Amino acid sequence: MKTLVVFLTLAAGSSLALAQSAGQKAEAYYQRGLAAEKAGDPATASAAYNAALKLFPNHANARYRAGQVKINASAIKSSATQAKIGAVMISVYQLEDATVQEAIDALSAAMSKQNDGEISPNFVIEDPQNKLADRRVTINLRNVPVKAILDYLHSQTNTKARYDEHAVVILAR
Repeated sequence: MKTLVVFLTLAAGSSLALAQSAGQKAEAYYQRGLAAEKAGDPATASAAYNAALKLFPNHANARYRAGQVKINASAIKSSATQAKIGAVMISVYQLEDATVQEAIDALSAAMSKQNDGEISPNFVIEDPQNKLADRRVTINLRNVPVKAILDYLHSQTNTKARYDEHAVVILAR
C-alpha cells in the first residue's frame, strides 16, 4: 500500500512537471514569435505561435498573435522594411535644385554605397497626374539616417512614402 501511495505521488508530481515544462516551452515559442514579428518575418512568427498552441492550446496570447499575424502579414513586412531602410546612416547627402526623381536616385545610390549593397531599396515614384515633375529640392545634410532624409524630402516636396514589401513608393500628397 505504501508503495502504491509513493507511486501515485510520483506520477502526479511528474505530470505536473511535464505540464509546467510544456507551458514553459509554449511561452518560449511565443517569445520567438514576438521576436520574429518584430523582425518582420510573419511566416516564422506564425509557425512559432502555432508551435506554442500545439504544446499549450490555452495560450491566449499565442492564439491572439497568430490571428493578428494572419491578418497583418503584409503590414509586418512593410514596417520591417521601413525600420531597416530608415536606420541606414548616410554620411553626406548634398543636392542642389534637384527633381524628386534625382533626389530619390541619389538617396538610393548613397544607401547602396553606405552599406555595400546589403540594403538597396527599390524606390518608385507614383505620380500619375505628374504633380512632382516641377518640384525641386536643395539639401545639404551630414551624418543622418535615411529616415531623416526622407522626412526632409517629404516636407520640401510635399510628398509621402508608402512602404510596400519590396518597394518604397513616393507619392504626391
